[in-house]
Amino acid sequence: MTASDTPATGTPPARPTALIGWRLLAMLYDFFPVLGLWFLTGALAMLVHGGEPIYGDTLAGWLELLALWLVTGTYATLSWRRGGQTLGMRPWRLRVTAADAKPAWRQLWIRYAVGTLSLLLAGAGFWWAWFDRERRTWHDRASGTGMVQEERKQA
Repeated sequence: MTASDTPATGTPPARPTALIGWRLLAMLYDFFPVLGLWFLTGALAMLVHGGEPIYGDTLAGWLELLALWLVTGTYATLSWRRGGQTLGMRPWRLRVTAADAKPAWRQLWIRYAVGTLSLLLAGAGFWWAWFDRERRTWHDRASGTGMVQEERKQA
């Protein structure tokens, strides 16, 4: 880095906000470890339910759906808190960041909840990034976090 790369304030230049395509690819990659967690959760739910099938229109079905949502959220928030990345974000060099270095748990759960709502609304919060001046999604804005793409490491 040369002196001309650093702004007058002495802070390093901001990393670029992750493009929506890279975010969607990371979500696709993350589907596979999450699918494994869903199978384990479903097996435990069925075991607790006495080996009987759990139907979606019952209380047990709704509780299982809540458990699946919480397991997925735990995977995401633990990954973001621990290293800023889920497994699916690593190949694309994406990282969740916050203004105060490491995002707080509350921020991460808000990010996950608003991201879920966004997906339920046909991805509207993700598509919003195409029109947002800073390329931020609804869950970036609501949680006070962001997703950046890191530069390739030089060998």
